[in-house]
Amino acid sequence: MTGATDFDIATLRARRTNKWHKFPPDVLPAWVADMDFGVAPSITAALARLTRDQEYGYAARDGVLAAAFARRMERRFGWRTDPADTVAIGDLVQASFSSVMAFSEPGDAILLQLPSYPPFMRAIEDTGRRQIAIPMRDDGTRWVLDLGAHEAARDPRLRMLIFCHPQNPTGRAFSRAELEGVADFAIRHDLVVVSDEIHADIVYPGNKHIPLASLHPEIAARTITITSATKSFNIPALRCAVMHFGAPALKDRFGQRIPSRLLGSPGVTGVDATVAAWDDGQPWLDEILAQLRANRDWLAATLAAEFPAVTMRVPEATYLAWLDCRALDLPCPAGQFFLDRGRVGLNFGETFGANYAAFARLNFATPAAILREIVARMGEAVRRR
Repeated sequence: MTGATDFDIATLRARRTNKWHKFPPDVLPAWVADMDFGVAPSITAALARLTRDQEYGYAARDGVLAAAFARRMERRFGWRTDPADTVAIGDLVQASFSSVMAFSEPGDAILLQLPSYPPFMRAIEDTGRRQIAIPMRDDGTRWVLDLGAHEAARDPRLRMLIFCHPQNPTGRAFSRAELEGVADFAIRHDLVVVSDEIHADIVYPGNKHIPLASLHPEIAARTITITSATKSFNIPALRCAVMHFGAPALKDRFGQRIPSRLLGSPGVTGVDATVAAWDDGQPWLDEILAQLRANRDWLAATLAAEFPAVTMRVPEATYLAWLDCRALDLPCPAGQFFLDRGRVGLNFGETFGANYAAFARLNFATPAAILREIVARMGEAVRRR
């Protein structure tokens, strides 16, 4: 599979993707969670078969995705799930919105880690719920959760926790002890948990992904695990995802509030590609993980050596680096500075929470040569200032 990570800028710009067309042509993009690589051969074969056989009619795929999810969870994480507790959908943002609407009412409070994947904030705000932040804390080595602040002053209308694990944008892969703390908190406060585990396959050596619902039946009974092959296997445009309910009663409660026809379902291309990825794509993913790890390590070492004013806690998971630029004392938000002065397109930190304008998120899932050019441009912008 040589060449899986070997793409030049011209080839990437020729792709009709949002990543490479959001900014002007002189900007190198390192923003949205979309890898600048190819896809697994098993995915290519699955999509080629659809084209060859012209399978564009109403698809006979009932239960196929749920069964593939169950196989993947047991093989990869040792977590046994019942396919009957799984719902196939097109998009995890849709899953978060529908879960909020199913298990809370307007005016209810929902806990959310900050910094946070922006659509989770929208799921709370756009549905008339109230966001209560759990600011993550940099302990000097990594970003950690701090649930203690919510013990003494619990909101009487607190209903849910939206939990991102592995965490976007900080790249944390939470330990079993941390997850047990989250589970204990959710149980004591009688919360429904939406656990976004879409980055579960992108975890680096020395760390391990543990599905929250796999800890024990009590936390499973209140946890909706939402996940997809789109991030780890580079197929976000195919729109296919899974909601897994940790108990049949939880799924029944959801179904009473959210009609299945309102959710819709993924298309046949997404289903077939996801099954091919989960069942047969691991060798390709192993190759990608090696490149991601090399990129991560190079990025961390380069920033530490050449730009110590930019702090990056080494991600334990994901292909996203959360850059703390506060020490640069920039005249504008960090993302805007690097866009204007370096012609590099990062995710602006303030989109992950109002207090994070001095931060930026960098996607390092790109060929090594492009990553080096991105960092060189950023360094030159800092030096010129």
